[in-house]
Amino acid sequence: MLLAVDVGNTNIVIGLFGGTNLLANYRLHTNWQITADEIALDIQGLLAMRGWSLPSIKGMVLGCVVPPLVYPLTRFADRYLQLAPLVVGPGTKTGIPILLDNPKELAADLIANAVGAQARFGAPVIVVDFGTATTFSAISARGEYTGAVIAPGMKMALDALFLQTARLPRVEIVEPRRVIGKNTVEAMQSGIFFGFVGLATEIIQRMQDDLGHSTPVVATGGLSVSIGPFIPLINTIEPNLTLEGLRLIFERNQPVSAS
Repeated sequence: MLLAVDVGNTNIVIGLFGGTNLLANYRLHTNWQITADEIALDIQGLLAMRGWSLPSIKGMVLGCVVPPLVYPLTRFADRYLQLAPLVVGPGTKTGIPILLDNPKELAADLIANAVGAQARFGAPVIVVDFGTATTFSAISARGEYTGAVIAPGMKMALDALFLQTARLPRVEIVEPRRVIGKNTVEAMQSGIFFGFVGLATEIIQRMQDDLGHSTPVVATGGLSVSIGPFIPLINTIEPNLTLEGLRLIFERNQPVSAS
């Protein structure tokens, strides 16, 4: 099995692949102080629920946007899996040219999203990732990563309302029953939810002006299932797109066997 690990600022998403099939996926809270031994306990516990064990893992690919967690995860792979993980970063073969002022700035999750989206939908394609931040990636008709748009995430925006005001409460992200709220909680939920529907719609339209109005749009990320259906310009929702991209990157970096 292949262990694919996508480390975000809010969650660590873990995928287990058998060949090209995603056998299972899990979501853990991101803990900056976690150790290699704690990671082993968590993953072994998840595997045990399916009757698997750590020796079943024969490869590991890591995409991480939290630099302090790269070491404990690579240490986990070395100590408990007896292998060196592929850490996605500068120099990793992706098959997608990165046309940015500084390609090293592009985060591993955005690279994986682009690889997964192009493999699934071709090019051009737009990827919207509703995570800690809301990101929009543009892949041109020539299969090049041409740029991105980064906005606050929905939870980040809600937390800002709570932390920067004296009387507004902390609320959860849910689909509002109506646009005009009848109380403070409903008003906040409506503002965030429909505000991000509008934000995503406007940015996608402007990106399609550049890439072509028929450019398909795929949504991913933890909140994509909640908000994606309300944005007509989104063609497909793929919550596991990042994991699929990591799997493809792992395959593209394996030695080619002699025929």
